[in-house]
Amino acid sequence: MLAVLQSSPRALTPGEVGRRLGEGLAYTTVVTVLSRMFDKGLLTRGKRSRAYAYAPVADGHGLTARRMRQELEADSDHEAVLTRFVADLSDRDEGLLRQLLGEVPEAPEGA
Repeated sequence: MLAVLQSSPRALTPGEVGRRLGEGLAYTTVVTVLSRMFDKGLLTRGKRSRAYAYAPVADGHGLTARRMRQELEADSDHEAVLTRFVADLSDRDEGLLRQLLGEVPEAPEGA
């Protein structure tokens, strides 16, 4: 359902989501899933006529970043979590992270 909402340029009602899924899901099932996603903070919603229309709070990358932040916030020792996270990154990803944080990579020895 999230992919359907992310591919839409506007918020969708449960009926619209159900039609786009085309999987024969009951309307009540679509409403339940959308409501739970809204309760988890993944979607926004606003009234459209007699129904709510739902939209994602972020694109796929933003939702991944949000999950990463939630996992970090769930642990009281942020330093330990971040240290282990960075230690497990590939050299390429660690370099990208350093670049994003504004660090200049160290020159290789002998350079």
